[in-house]
Amino acid sequence: MSAPPSAVPTTQPPPPTANVHRAVRVIKVVVNTGVGESGEARTKAARVLEMVTHQKPVATRSHSTNRDFGIRKGQEIGAKVTLRGPTALEFLGRAFEARDKQLDVDSIDRNGNFSFGIADYTDFTGMKYDPQIGIHGMDVAVEMGRAGFRIRQRRVQPRALPKELRSSREETRAFLTQTLGVTLLE
Repeated sequence: MSAPPSAVPTTQPPPPTANVHRAVRVIKVVVNTGVGESGEARTKAARVLEMVTHQKPVATRSHSTNRDFGIRKGQEIGAKVTLRGPTALEFLGRAFEARDKQLDVDSIDRNGNFSFGIADYTDFTGMKYDPQIGIHGMDVAVEMGRAGFRIRQRRVQPRALPKELRSSREETRAFLTQTLGVTLLE
């Protein structure tokens, strides 16, 4: 007896001959917000990141002094959170919902990595505007790769990344449309 049409899964598992190690996956997602000044504004931005990602953010510091903006070297001017594994995929799903599941094709680089911005944290479902925090946006940068990708970062015998382990624009496009249901804007 077959299952009713509504109970049939919409995504098919990969064919048994497909190599699971060749599959493109999300390596990490970095959510960043830059305020340009330390103090209360940076603290509010860090609180927004914590509300959205459910993880504690770390401070980002300036690399040089810029007198025009009143920034000193080493001053805390923003916050960021790095997400990996299932947490990263779950956050990406919510972030694309905030962007109406759309991404510009030009946001994907030649190595398959992509980034996009979210104008306001209230775009996420379930987030309400807090007048004490104000309006804070964020940038989301996603690094894509395959199994064995850490060959370039390992401590013993690091190597250049072979061409077979790199992901391409086309593979990232396929991953976004099939896994996350994202519409790519041409």
